[in-house]
Amino acid sequence: MKRGYILVFLSASMWGTLGIFATYIYRYGVDSFTMVFFRVLFALIILGTYIALVFRENPFTRERLWFYAVYGLVGVFGFYTLYFYTVKISSVGFAVLLVYTAPAFSVLLGRLIFREPITPEKGLALVMVLLGVLLVAGNVDFNVSNLALVTGIATGFIYAIYGVLAKFGVRNERPERVLFMTLLFGLLFLAPFSRFSIPSGAVPYLLGLAFFPTFLGYTLYNHALKEVEVSRASIVATIEPVVAIILAYILFGEELTPLQLFGGALIIGASILVHIREEKGQT
Repeated sequence: MKRGYILVFLSASMWGTLGIFATYIYRYGVDSFTMVFFRVLFALIILGTYIALVFRENPFTRERLWFYAVYGLVGVFGFYTLYFYTVKISSVGFAVLLVYTAPAFSVLLGRLIFREPITPEKGLALVMVLLGVLLVAGNVDFNVSNLALVTGIATGFIYAIYGVLAKFGVRNERPERVLFMTLLFGLLFLAPFSRFSIPSGAVPYLLGLAFFPTFLGYTLYNHALKEVEVSRASIVATIEPVVAIILAYILFGEELTPLQLFGGALIIGASILVHIREEKGQT
């Protein structure tokens, strides 16, 4: 298996732990913006230390500051603002469902920006992914406002834009530094909306949130984009909600229905399909 696909799978698996950590953090009364702020802050500390010790480099750079400002505004602040607002005016299931319209946008953006071909297996994989996420999301209430529909689709579009910006970012820069600068600007945009005090009991879970789905998840994904098309990476990354429902079943005893299992199988099948077809295309 191509290394890039393994990295995407691992990164998506890390992102699948996000809901687990968030569940514990919310029990301490931490609001969403504050949770994301400290998630980014702690991830910056971990990432900066990692870059300094492992690569013996300064994690800061003065080059392309405008790019990182846009990246942080869109990929960190914009994504989470729209996502949490969609949750507020609709439901978690509906917001998650529309986030995973991202692969469809990624296929189109990959074609327009990077000239990535739109192949029949990508089309089939997209259908499998969208149906799979719909089943995995469970009983989604579609009785929502037009505004929720717009903000939900916008969240999926921004999620796709994140991959495009990451692809540009890692072309000539170390993926870890790209992530560091992006998170740094994201933190600056988040600060005015966040509280700067948190219960001490929430700190271990915030550290876990910063390390696994943030530091590991995004570092692995940025490395993967050096080797994998944006469109294919976005499809494989939809393994995230499958990991999330399995962890919720194991840790919290949440119900895991046959339809959710079938949806998960469709998502995994789509991931395998795009990988196998690319491998055959290269032989």
